[in-house]
Parts: sequence; C-alpha cells; structure tokens
Amino acid sequence: MKQPILIFDSGLGGLSIYKKLKQTLSSEVYYYVSDSKNLPYGELNDTQLIELCLPIIMAYVNRLNPQLIVLACNTASTLLLPYLRAQLSLPIVGVIPAIKPAAQATQTKHIALLATPATISRNYTQDLIHTFAKDCHVQKIGSSELVQLAEHKVRHHTFCTQTLKQIIDQVDPKNDVLVLGCTHFPLLKTEIESLLPKSIRTIDSGDAIVNRVETLIHTSNDASIQQPDTYCDTQNISTKLKENLKHLGFEHFQTYVPNASLFTPELL
Repeated sequence: MKQPILIFDSGLGGLSIYKKLKQTLSSEVYYYVSDSKNLPYGELNDTQLIELCLPIIMAYVNRLNPQLIVLACNTASTLLLPYLRAQLSLPIVGVIPAIKPAAQATQTKHIALLATPATISRNYTQDLIHTFAKDCHVQKIGSSELVQLAEHKVRHHTFCTQTLKQIIDQVDPKNDVLVLGCTHFPLLKTEIESLLPKSIRTIDSGDAIVNRVETLIHTSNDASIQQPDTYCDTQNISTKLKENLKHLGFEHFQTYVPNASLFTPELL
C-alpha cells in the first residue's frame, strides 16, 4: 500500500489545499481528517487546541504511517508545529498566513490580514509581520463567522451573502493586498473578490504549500498505482456533504471515534 499524504484541518477549509495538491500531484493518495466536531479552532485557547488536535493526529499517524502531514489549518499551524515536530520524524508542512508574499506584492505598503481571532492574536503571526512586513501597515481582521460561512457553502451550497459583505466591508480601501489567512477563506474567494475594490488582490498560502509538499514526497509516476482518497470526520458525515466530497475525488468515508476503533466506515 502506498503511503498516503495526511491532511488535517479543523473542518473543510483544508479542501482548498487538497484540491490544489490533487491538481498538481494527482498520483498521490490522500487521507483527509476533519475535526469538525470542535470547529471553529479560532475560538479555542492554546491548551484546548493542543489537547484536542494532538491525539487525533497521532492516532492517524500510528495507523496510516503517512509519508507526510499537511497541517492545513492556520490556527493550528501557528501553535502545533513545534509539538508535532518534536514527536515525529516525518515531514510536516504547516500553513501560515501569506504575509511575506503580500509584503512583496504590495505597492501601497498597506495590506490586510483576514484570519481567525486566534491566528490574529498569536505571537507567531506578529513575528511574521515584524519579520516580513515591518515597513507595511497591516490591518488585522479576525473572523470566525467567515469560517462558518465557508463550511456552509461546501455542505449546502448556500450561505449568507449579507454576513459576508459585513465582514469584507471592514477591509480598508487603502490596502492593495488582502491575505486570506485561513484555509477556509479561499473556498469563498470568488465571493470575497466580488465584494472588494478592483485595486485589492487576494493572496493565500495554497501554491506555497503545494510547492513545499512537492519537494518532500516520494513521488511515483506508476499509473497502475490507484488508491482511493479517504475523508474522515470527527462527526457523522451527512449525505449532502458526502455527495459534495465525491465530486472532489473522495471515494471512502469514515468517522473518527476516540477510544474505540479508529476507522468506523460510513455506510454508502
């Protein structure tokens, strides 16, 4: 069995990373783990986040023996990377706000960071700004509501446009770059950009993650190796969500049950 790439996120936001990885590295096998039971991570304190995430990730590492982990959550990455790297020898790719490319792209030296409240307030993010954007004015906008809007779009194909507008209206028109600092937010990229002035471009971390993963994995070009991608959730997977995920390429679905059998297949 080919070693999978393990993608972990608080919910469905990591699908924005999965889609880009699948487009570029289509021969790889992906195992996506969503902790939607504890969504949104942006409202949890550091201790809660560590105690919730580490057991889930370690359980799947022990069972799957993945070749690489993508921690597809900005909030978790800014906290958990040192803990995971201290315990594991396999490569771990985290997602951090794209402050550096935003600072390189801006012409006005005014950029905005749209992220979860936890990502906005964490020292890791402040260090990124100080290191790569100290000559810029960085407007920080924290929103957990936008996470829920993205979740609702993927699950039901609908969401509240007015709520989205209220959030995006906070972006100062002086900015010429908006950093989508949560993997959920690119799922709403088209809608977000439709509400922004034409002078503001959006940047996220997706391409950088794909490039990094590509340098770390053991790529196989053997077309005969075909294994299905699997989606797992800490909550039961609805029929509607399952249908949407099948369109993305997932064939197997499982529910994570702590202190029980790790794999509880969903009946199709």
